[in-house]
Amino acid sequence: MVKLNKIYTRTGDDGTTGLVDGSRVSKTNARLHAIGEVDETNSALGVALQTLAADEGETPLVAELRRIQNDLFDLGADIATPGESFEPSPMELRIVSSQVEWLEAAIDKANEQLPPLTSFILPGGSLPAAHMHMARAISRRAERALVAASLDVSINPQALNYINRLSDYLFVLCRLINSTRGGDIMWVPGASR
Repeated sequence: MVKLNKIYTRTGDDGTTGLVDGSRVSKTNARLHAIGEVDETNSALGVALQTLAADEGETPLVAELRRIQNDLFDLGADIATPGESFEPSPMELRIVSSQVEWLEAAIDKANEQLPPLTSFILPGGSLPAAHMHMARAISRRAERALVAASLDVSINPQALNYINRLSDYLFVLCRLINSTRGGDIMWVPGASR
């Protein structure tokens, strides 16, 4: 259980921050960069989710997105936990294969409702899908940051799998959202030549 009585501690004034094991690293550390990108992904997803909820209300899809936001906090905690063992424990929160498998099942379920792609699509369409595309693009950046961190420190392979599947999920979700709002906007190669 997290309990925050005081928001500022001044411990980061020296340019460092604490990891789950109590060690301190520079705020420019690759691990912290990845955590920040995951946080930005979650924030962008929050905006997209609110746009969708304002449009549709509380739906099963909105509940899925809230689950993913929670998983992204789990992902941040996982990245902030140094070590070579990626087994979850009462003291170490780790992304597990069932979270990745849930995303894969959600991708498959959404994709079954869509026609096959015949072209790349442009980010946009409806406002909820445009916000979701932004979250998708940011999640790709988070994935790149996590891969970069994995070159320096041990990163849970399931964490890497999760962030990779997330952008796929968000892409399919954008298409699903647009399917009831006028459809995707297709890329027309060389259209403005």
